[in-house]
Amino acid sequence: MKTFTHTIAAALLALLLVSAQQAGAEAPVNLNTASAADLEGLKGIGPSKANAIVEHREKNGQFKTVDDLKLVRGIGDKMLEQLRPQLTVDGKGGAPAVPAAPAAPVAKKP
Repeated sequence: MKTFTHTIAAALLALLLVSAQQAGAEAPVNLNTASAADLEGLKGIGPSKANAIVEHREKNGQFKTVDDLKLVRGIGDKMLEQLRPQLTVDGKGGAPAVPAAPAAPVAKKP
């Protein structure tokens, strides 16, 4: 019984460690606040692309959408789609933006 308990405890610990690593890996990187070092942590982004992203942001202002990343030299459609799930510009994730519905008109008082 003692061996069974140890085996279950070890399995639960391993599961906890794996889920903690996955949770940390899923947090999107904000293009508007990330350092070059943060960006280098993304698959496909090396030092030169990371620096180009930061320089583009400093020169042109914040990215309005994740799609604006294509304005950075060396980043095309294929790379953008690979990076999209890992990126955000507002902390909400890198899914394509859906335009908000127009606000209802405000009724004027007579």
